[in-house]
Amino acid sequence: MDVLAPQQVDINLSRLQQLGMVTQDGGRTTVAEDFRIIKRPLLRNARGDKDGPAIHHGNLIVVTSAMPGEGKTYCAVNLAMSIAMEMDITVLLVDADVARPSVLKVLGLPPAPGLMDILLRDKTDLADVILRTNVATLSILPAGRANKHATELLASRSMSRLLTEIAERYADRIVIFDSPPLLMTTEASVLATQMGQILMVVESERTTQHAVKQALRHIEQCPHVKLLYNKSSAFSGGGYYGYYD
Repeated sequence: MDVLAPQQVDINLSRLQQLGMVTQDGGRTTVAEDFRIIKRPLLRNARGDKDGPAIHHGNLIVVTSAMPGEGKTYCAVNLAMSIAMEMDITVLLVDADVARPSVLKVLGLPPAPGLMDILLRDKTDLADVILRTNVATLSILPAGRANKHATELLASRSMSRLLTEIAERYADRIVIFDSPPLLMTTEASVLATQMGQILMVVESERTTQHAVKQALRHIEQCPHVKLLYNKSSAFSGGGYYGYYD
């Protein structure tokens, strides 16, 4: 019999705070303030407001980049932690970078079954592999086992059904997907087409304009794309983030 992932894990929040990441008790740091700004339009799209209704599957948000190393996982985790501070929202953080999963590593947690295990085995249910954390409003869905057919699995009907279940089962849930880089794998483009919103991380002074344009062509059919300018000292009085529609 396979051993399923533990249902409860403890994130070392003090370690994350020391790494300069967003935590509930970390205070009003520059990074925390930046992500308060970043999350607001995403939440408006996901939930709707007096200016307009929620967009279709707007609570499914994928965080990606053109190339590896631009900080997408760091941004995905910070965004998830920031949204988890909202009073009436729960957050599911999904590691969808199935070839090079890193969400659990960033959080200081060991590998565990997850997304790929659900898609590979009919008997593995979403509830079997979701990890509850010591942040009451934050849960994690790990990437799970690697598989050479990852692209086909992410494009499968099983994945579409899973996304519908994730998006619609809990009205107050925001789902953040840490996706592979757009120019390195086909999985990222496949995943992006099924999302309500896309946040593309662009590393300051490193990612070329050509790479950005090429990456955007991969997701041009997606109507709600935002660019997050990362690692730039030109924003927030020396902080690291800028934000563009």
